[in-house]
Amino acid sequence: MERKRFIRTVAFVSLMPVLLLAACKETARKGVSADGKKQTYTCPMHPQIVQDKPGTCPICGMDLVPFDKNNKEASLTLSESQIVLGNITTMAIDIGTLSNFKQLNGRLVSDPEKTAVISSRVPGRIEVLYVKETGVKVNKGQPLYKIYSEQLASLQQEYLLAVAQVKQFPEDVRFQQIEKAARQKLVLYDQTDAQINQLLQSKKVSPYIIYPATVSGVVSELSVSEGQYVSEGGAIMRLEGYQQLWVAADVYPAEASAIHIGQSVKVLVAGWENEPQTMTIQFINPSLQSGSQLMQIRGTVPNPDNRWQPGLQAGVLLPVKSKGDVLSLPVDAVIRDGKGSHVWVEIARGKFEPRMVELGMESFNAVEITNGLKEGDKVVVTGAYLLYSEYILKKGSDPMAGMVGM
Repeated sequence: MERKRFIRTVAFVSLMPVLLLAACKETARKGVSADGKKQTYTCPMHPQIVQDKPGTCPICGMDLVPFDKNNKEASLTLSESQIVLGNITTMAIDIGTLSNFKQLNGRLVSDPEKTAVISSRVPGRIEVLYVKETGVKVNKGQPLYKIYSEQLASLQQEYLLAVAQVKQFPEDVRFQQIEKAARQKLVLYDQTDAQINQLLQSKKVSPYIIYPATVSGVVSELSVSEGQYVSEGGAIMRLEGYQQLWVAADVYPAEASAIHIGQSVKVLVAGWENEPQTMTIQFINPSLQSGSQLMQIRGTVPNPDNRWQPGLQAGVLLPVKSKGDVLSLPVDAVIRDGKGSHVWVEIARGKFEPRMVELGMESFNAVEITNGLKEGDKVVVTGAYLLYSEYILKKGSDPMAGMVGM
């Protein structure tokens, strides 16, 4: 008898792990957690999707994640490393002045006063172009092109003949006048005194002449190529100076009444929004632009080190109104959806809770908080959307689902 009892005990102990493993598999298959509670799953992007087994979201196709639906705590606690990785920063909200601006779409344009067209002073053939591409910076006095001109050679020969006549008949006033006129023609063709004196010494006519840059600037347009014939006054290239740029902005006629010449405005250049520039409005176009219902305003801004180029987008901020003694936050601190607007407040170190707020006046980078916060509250200003997503991931519900809009 004792032997049989011993054999049954040994067999039961041997089968226990197999039975427990089978029970765990069946529990997992039925979606039951280790503590015996039914496991639930939700979509991180669509918390309204809730089911009691793993799967994918029917809306976006993401894998469902487990969550504890019995956890009703409204706050969210993060570790120090999570706060750093999520770039979550806070600021204490305080009372101050909020200015409202209307942003006009604008762009940087080259200043015509800093633009020069290099043209040929003589007809002839472009023998050499020393600058062969746009975007190249040239300095005043730098050689730009060499031209072959038969007309210039004729004028040089005419001048040498006039000088010889004066030497032959030094008392003849008429020959002296002819010599002065011939020299003046060479001067009008940009021949310098040094070049004319060299011609007198060498007595050799040269049909080639090198023309230097009359101003400094950047080559924005090339109108000729080597070997091309040009007429007198024909355009060779265009030079633009970028030390100062126009800012041209579009405005509707109904808004033009709030703008006047001499008004000071802020300009935000795309990519340099953290360096606003102050501009004075210098011109308001009295007529609408062709094919549109927009007017145009214009001013100038300095361009140190030529860091900006014509064509860059720029926003012009027109002051509209301002309010004093208001609570305001950066625009990105507020999360808005169909249920209203809310922010995240740090109630303890690493512990955050959502809070419904009412909004007032809003500018391009700040918004007034009229209800829901008080002075001194520590509000999350960067990483608010990460907290929102983390809450949905852990709780499986919208943080604003149980709150009543203000």
